[in-house]
Amino acid sequence: VLIRRGFSTGEIMVVLVLGSPVMPSKNNFVKALRKLHPEITTVVLNVNDKRTSMVLGDRETTIYGKGYIEDVLCGLRFRISSKSFYQINPVQTEKLYGKAIELAGLTGKERVIDAYCGIGTIGLIASDKAKEVISVELNPDAVRDAIVNAKRNGIKNVRFYHNDAGVFMRQMAEAGEHADVVFMDPPRSGSDEKFLSSVLTLRPEKIVYVSCEPTTLARDLKYLTKHGYKAVRAVPFDMFPATEHVETVVLLSRKTPDDTIEVDLDLDELDITSAESKATYQEIKDYVLKEFGLKVSTLYISQIKRKCGIEVGEHYNISQKENQKVPQCPKEKEDAIRAALEHFAMI
Repeated sequence: VLIRRGFSTGEIMVVLVLGSPVMPSKNNFVKALRKLHPEITTVVLNVNDKRTSMVLGDRETTIYGKGYIEDVLCGLRFRISSKSFYQINPVQTEKLYGKAIELAGLTGKERVIDAYCGIGTIGLIASDKAKEVISVELNPDAVRDAIVNAKRNGIKNVRFYHNDAGVFMRQMAEAGEHADVVFMDPPRSGSDEKFLSSVLTLRPEKIVYVSCEPTTLARDLKYLTKHGYKAVRAVPFDMFPATEHVETVVLLSRKTPDDTIEVDLDLDELDITSAESKATYQEIKDYVLKEFGLKVSTLYISQIKRKCGIEVGEHYNISQKENQKVPQCPKEKEDAIRAALEHFAMI
């Protein structure tokens, strides 16, 4: 048995989840149930004959009432079906969604995407502060509720799409479309890398991530912050009193070229010998061979560098054996090396 209640309206839905569509004497059951609890406004029979972790099945029949309940959230009225997601703590939900929209910093000019939109709550609540809202949801029941909710509240700047949000955003990017803000409120398992990469492809200025699971939030933030976004602020909400669970809303913004760190360097403290050298020993060798047909060693090059006042490594021109004579660079090769140093503007 699944029970849903509208906090503001008091409407109550009872969903009976059975393994078979056959329920003997179901009308008598409803009468007996409502006699005990007259506050029940609708009863739905849901069929789930699969042995999985999913609570609800695909087939359902309304056996009493209108098949859904309604509730009021942030001043808007929402229709809620049995299989549509809706936060179970509306008092804290208003604070949570209010903070999410506040962090987005909407001015009325933005194009907003509400990914995992469910029955449209965040997008519809944000609609009066945005120019346009695009809401995407894979659950067809939730999409139907969302469309009804927009009409009932007289909201016309929100469009709903029955699609995978990640696929939808990639298609938008490929079509040259853009979005200024993306709201994402994924399930407890968080988002997968495929979805997050589609957000990166769209490159919104801001991402507002609403999470009900800190560990998957940390995982997803690690990915986003490695790929061009920075976490600006995180605000936790105690949605489930007397439990360890919290929901967290996080604002991320896209890094820009201005996101730099200024560093003052004292050049007197730096060893800039390598920066002054300009050409490598191999480049000098190649130049001498090409222009003069001579092969010169690193030892000869270091000798001429020293003669020209160019500092070289301390081990160059020093024999590794005691009392060993160090060959001196012949005049012809010295002239060729000096020509190379002039060519590379080192002298």
